[in-house]
Amino acid sequence: MRRGPRRCALLAEASLALLDARLRCGLWPFRRLARHLGGLKPAAAAPGAVPVDPPTAETIRTVRWAIAAAARRMPFRTACLQQAIAARAMLRRRAIGSVLRLGVGDPSGTVLEAHAWLDAGALKVTGYPVDPALAEVGCFVWDPRDQPETSESRTA
Repeated sequence: MRRGPRRCALLAEASLALLDARLRCGLWPFRRLARHLGGLKPAAAAPGAVPVDPPTAETIRTVRWAIAAAARRMPFRTACLQQAIAARAMLRRRAIGSVLRLGVGDPSGTVLEAHAWLDAGALKVTGYPVDPALAEVGCFVWDPRDQPETSESRTA
């Protein structure tokens, strides 16, 4: 597949978003990161999967592609939480709501496992497939409809 200017710009945006997420995850305590993401909510507080219109679905799939492609090319390993945060930031810039989910599990009884995954509407964005042994313990929800109206949106 040829990379045109739009795809190159998306890869650059995804790369910068992944770098930003890695720095935040590495430098900030989880409490600060959780505040930045809008506050951790119980898993039950996540909205159900809502179908999205075709243009929005295409944008979500494009962001999913960009994050996956950029993650493979980064000079460091990108963890599931970093990919979910980066994709969430890209979707937010496009006013597309998402749910970043956190799960934990201990299938062997010896090591705690944690995982993060991101949904937008009824679409899977990052972190899939999710191990069914994981228990979802919380989520970060961002819905553009919950955001205060800005002066720009009032004049439009």
